[in-house]
Amino acid sequence: MKTSEMTPQQLAEACSAALHRDDQTAQAMGMTIDEIAPGYAKLSMVLRRDMLNGHAIGHGGMMFALCDTAFAHSCNTYNRSTVASGCNIEFIAPAFEGDTLTAIAKERSRSGRTGVYDITLYNQKGEELAFFRGKAYQIKGHLIPED
Repeated sequence: MKTSEMTPQQLAEACSAALHRDDQTAQAMGMTIDEIAPGYAKLSMVLRRDMLNGHAIGHGGMMFALCDTAFAHSCNTYNRSTVASGCNIEFIAPAFEGDTLTAIAKERSRSGRTGVYDITLYNQKGEELAFFRGKAYQIKGHLIPED
């Protein structure tokens, strides 16, 4: 199907699938795409033993990576190659081995080549573990070929 014939939802799903297909890190970490919509993404992964730090809790870098990947999926739903220009995270509770972590990314602002996205990280009990904010910048290129 031509991109010009796709609904915004179809385009968002196709972009997310293309991004995930080529993301070796997300695949190695076992990340799954649970929901996608324009400017929105929900991704999850199970926290494995090799993802723990020296305190036997979820390594901050692993939690950051899931949030960052959800951020990437949410800001790339318009088929315009978009990268992070900055981001930060606030950890508010620990994660443990076997937890299913879910990152929900929501677009807050998108104008011109920039955007702001908020991502909340949850465990399987629905408890908030971290707050992540990402700033996005649109670069040249597309995830899927334009018509």
